[in-house]
Amino acid sequence: MPTIRPVSDLRNNFNEISELCHTGNEPVFVTRQGKGDMVVMSHAHYEMLTGLLELYQKLSEAETLDAAGDKGISHREMMTRLRERTA
Repeated sequence: MPTIRPVSDLRNNFNEISELCHTGNEPVFVTRQGKGDMVVMSHAHYEMLTGLLELYQKLSEAETLDAAGDKGISHREMMTRLRERTA
């Protein structure tokens, strides 16, 4: 169940909101005059979400290339390239 708090809680109960974001690892939805206004989340949760978005974008690009007939490179070739970068 999402946590929904009024915007006044950001000012009056900031530490409590911060604790909710960190311990629940979920965003807190903030309302203004009874309507959704913004979402507050921990930095770790934000990083996880942006990482997932980046992964989904790369997967979408790969699927588009695959649908267009692009064969790409083999797993062996990719591993060779990665090893050369770190050496």
